[in-house]
Amino acid sequence: MPTALRFPDCRSVLRSLLCGLAVAGAINGAGPVWAADPCADYVPQARPQNVGRDIVGQDIDQILDRGYMTFAVYADYPPYSWSEGGKVQGVDVDIARLIAADFGVEARFREVAAGENLEADLRFNIWKGALIGGAVSNVMMRVPYDSAFKCRVEQVTFTGQYAGEAIAIAYSEAEYPEEKPVPAYFRFDTVAVENDSISDFYLSGFAGGQLAANIKRYPTMAEAMEALAQGDVMAAMGPLGQLEYGRRDGVGIHRPPLAGLARSSWTLGTGLHFSYKPMGYMIDDAINYALQDGRIEAIYANYGLTLLPPER
Repeated sequence: MPTALRFPDCRSVLRSLLCGLAVAGAINGAGPVWAADPCADYVPQARPQNVGRDIVGQDIDQILDRGYMTFAVYADYPPYSWSEGGKVQGVDVDIARLIAADFGVEARFREVAAGENLEADLRFNIWKGALIGGAVSNVMMRVPYDSAFKCRVEQVTFTGQYAGEAIAIAYSEAEYPEEKPVPAYFRFDTVAVENDSISDFYLSGFAGGQLAANIKRYPTMAEAMEALAQGDVMAAMGPLGQLEYGRRDGVGIHRPPLAGLARSSWTLGTGLHFSYKPMGYMIDDAINYALQDGRIEAIYANYGLTLLPPER
């Protein structure tokens, strides 16, 4: 298994793991071989001995005393987290506020850039801090849950799984009035993707590269969806949430079977420093109650999104 996870479709989500397997499956026509025990190759890691002074203030009593908790969210990443008019907003921001309210404190946000991989993001934002500037946060949002990765990164507690995400295809209903497009259609039809995303890697390797000429790459998924709305392409492929957020009239979305893609869906949750497990239990309870009573589903609906239940 790869040692680092990065997945540009969802900022620092599972690129090395998912994209690597996606490409291998698409090119070789074979799925991955999964170990029966995801932690079978587990090797205990050295605990960090020296931490910055900003690690102080992360236990529950200190959070309650100071009256706020800090959340790391990805910058410029609608519909999940972005700033507009000086106000941070988005699905992950609203869920973070829900968590903080359950603690009885204010939510404060650090908008962070995606690093090279998920391990770097967690190191910089949760358990160690950046080499120059920056600070750790109490909680990081939109962290993918993967059992094998969890075994390799002991400095972080992964908890509070609040939603699922999945790869889907948006398409022009005028171009596809009857049959909905599947990847094989893109041998002849144009499709937009975010550059260097899992969809990009998957389609580039599909059927021995036969789709390459019809793949149109854009810096962001929002721009890919705008291209679809303007009729520059016939379809777009990416995470369901981003497709739904960018959907215009005359655009349909579906989740077809994706042959050769090892994992087309995944679970999202929170990450926090391993030393503060009691806080993790409280976060998990807050998320669990909000899933049961429909508050998280309502947050997704407020942005025009469908909540995919997390695998818990």
